[in-house]
Amino acid sequence: MFVCRTAKYGKEIPKIFVARNIETVKHSIKTYEKIKQTRLEAQMGGGKIKIENQHKKGKLTARERIHLLCDDNSFIEYDMFVEHTCIDFGMKERKFPGDSVVTGHGLVNGRPVFIFSQDATVFGGSLSSAHARKICKIMDQAISVGAPVVGLNDSGGARIQEGVDSLAGYADIFQKNVLASGVIPQISLIMGPCAGGAVYSPAITDFTFMVENTSCLFITGPDVIKTATNEDVTSQDLGGSKVHTELSGVAHRSFENDIEAILQLREFMGYLPQSNKGPVPIRVCEDPWDKDVLSLESTVPPVATAPYDMLDVILAIVDDRDFFEIMPKHAKNIIVGFARMNRRTVGIIGNQPDVAAGCLDISSSVKAARFIRFCDAFNISIITLVDVPGFLPGVQQEHNGCIRHGAKLLFAYAEATVPKLTVITRKAYGGAYITSSSKHLRGDVNYAWPSAEVAVMGAKSAAAVLYKGRPNLEELEKEYIEKFASPFPAAQKGFVDDIIEPKTTRRRLCRDLDLLATKQLTNPPKKHGNIPL
Repeated sequence: MFVCRTAKYGKEIPKIFVARNIETVKHSIKTYEKIKQTRLEAQMGGGKIKIENQHKKGKLTARERIHLLCDDNSFIEYDMFVEHTCIDFGMKERKFPGDSVVTGHGLVNGRPVFIFSQDATVFGGSLSSAHARKICKIMDQAISVGAPVVGLNDSGGARIQEGVDSLAGYADIFQKNVLASGVIPQISLIMGPCAGGAVYSPAITDFTFMVENTSCLFITGPDVIKTATNEDVTSQDLGGSKVHTELSGVAHRSFENDIEAILQLREFMGYLPQSNKGPVPIRVCEDPWDKDVLSLESTVPPVATAPYDMLDVILAIVDDRDFFEIMPKHAKNIIVGFARMNRRTVGIIGNQPDVAAGCLDISSSVKAARFIRFCDAFNISIITLVDVPGFLPGVQQEHNGCIRHGAKLLFAYAEATVPKLTVITRKAYGGAYITSSSKHLRGDVNYAWPSAEVAVMGAKSAAAVLYKGRPNLEELEKEYIEKFASPFPAAQKGFVDDIIEPKTTRRRLCRDLDLLATKQLTNPPKKHGNIPL
């Protein structure tokens, strides 16, 4: 006969309590086994065959991508047991734990990051209302704690079976994107299809990267375009990485495969602060901040019209020659990207004399303006290297709105309250001079190299206007050059703080950045400015 006694008093426990305890233990074991089994099912996504198909396409799975992005054993998953709620079209019997997205947070380079990774093995990664709620949950928490959000996009679009519920899910995500904008960094990595309404979330985020040959972004796909306009086009020709990194400017960079993309993303995130309230990251560097850079003495050619590569200047002045360029294939006449100066992250903008003589145009103005606004939102100091002969002339530029788009660049510089340092290496002509972080737009420190020219226009054009019809035009042009084609007129009026030796540029900028680290400047109270979009 079974007898159970308490350890303390030696009294018998009624059998009914023993039976209940046994049943409770059995239930707990059964629940534990169900949890364990459900976790295993969630980790398998759409199943072994679909995972193999994903690998055959040269793509990692949603979970493999997360584990490669995060530091070892740091990812904490949310909502693994969430399932979709659709009961129509046979969906009631087709459910996968976690649905078609993996969400949670982990560490990247030792710092917290919130992540969602769409799972193409589950319903093609399509967005359900449950899928959207999972994404919105981590975005809310990211805003609350002040940490970046990374979206790994690989989705066929809205889940048609859910109808308007799926569309509502997209709208909820877009609203979170807008609320998070300027508060926390938002990064989209397109690793598969991203079509229809889904494209607007990456478009709102701060940076969009793509994987070559396997990713695409478009609002209407090739089949719809064929029906509507009778045009034949492939997915890659319509919205592949080449299109968006070179032509449209929708994407900021592309990478050869999933692995390279994620490793580069880890590198990129090392430049970004956690939020608009956090400091910029500091990385240990043994590159002396006060060194002379002798190569800069001969970088600018003696002939004013000769091209040179502004990247040579950038790499020479930044820590360890380490520069993460943004949009390197789009609007090549201007360079933007992140670097470090004396260990701190800075944003760098430079005209590129090697392309279209460094002229500003519509695409370069928009490219630089958006970059400036990101830096300003997240307290990243801006260094501008100027060699600009003006805005690109032409009927097409005028008809396409170069005035409005050029004004975006002017607005972005004028609005920015972060430290702004400018170095004029050669030309700074006309309205382009004003626009390029000039002293008149609250530039904190403005330097000129001895080769600099600050003027309304180039000497030849100016002489042609000033001395029109005069017989000794060539002689008058030389006289104009002698008088105005130098940094002295601007320096004499205080528009340039100093004329410096090129080799001292790194030292001067690093010292100024240290000084300006405590800069305090605010704009007048307002709901928001009305940038000419």
